[in-house]
Amino acid sequence: MNYEVKKLQTSEVEAVDAPEIVTIPKSVSLQTVLDIHHWTDELFSFRLTRPPEFRFRSGEFVMLGLMDGAKPLLRAYSIASPSWDDGLDFYSIKVQNGPLTSRLQHIKAGDQILLGKKPTGTLVLDALKPGKRLYLLSTGTGAAPFASILREPETYEKFDEVVFTHTCRNVADLDYSAKVVADLKDDPLVSDVAPGRVTFYPSTTREEFRTSGRITDLISSGKFFADIGFEAFNPETDRAMICGSTPMIADTKTLLEAAGLEEGSNAKPGEYVVEKAFVA
Repeated sequence: MNYEVKKLQTSEVEAVDAPEIVTIPKSVSLQTVLDIHHWTDELFSFRLTRPPEFRFRSGEFVMLGLMDGAKPLLRAYSIASPSWDDGLDFYSIKVQNGPLTSRLQHIKAGDQILLGKKPTGTLVLDALKPGKRLYLLSTGTGAAPFASILREPETYEKFDEVVFTHTCRNVADLDYSAKVVADLKDDPLVSDVAPGRVTFYPSTTREEFRTSGRITDLISSGKFFADIGFEAFNPETDRAMICGSTPMIADTKTLLEAAGLEEGSNAKPGEYVVEKAFVA
């Protein structure tokens, strides 16, 4: 996973990963792994160097991967660090027979990763109309873009309150999001505003926990709102972002639209947004 980079006349770069010589496309750059953390046997996060010219909006995703022989193997990954951070954080599941994650889970500090040059996405503040309360509704690794949003100062300029939900199968799967929220108190840019304005609502679907059940069921039953002390979704004041499994996204969209919220986009801001790149 370490490559020797040389300029070619074609403006591409050549990478030597013995015993093969491969050509890296101009659409990606090589970045170095700074840190990696294994949360469970199925989940890990890692941090990469950030090119000086790389610009993105908090909540966007980018293509990420490794060389697979002579071809790049790339997948879309939400950037878990905010737009102002000097590094790039990512959060991933481990799929043992997955083409990319079966290899990516074994990276170590000093290794090199392919990073796309064009971040994009709809889980951005610009795609939402002004409001009072922002709901960040996630399952699994869908928490990654919200780790970015939670550390973005603009979030607290646009919203008085933020509710971050994270639903996973087991209690240990919540460790990543719990640390994201706990670390807000020490964040260099939002520590003075975020801790008192963020409500964290974790839940599990398999292992027993203080809050158990699918987030959509908890919303439908009214338990979710009773637990956090807020009224049901109000299209006049509430905005939402959704990122998670395909069924969760579909069911959550149904609940939001039933409450009168309309989907937005970069071109036409609305009351809620979904990242379609991760919807099968």
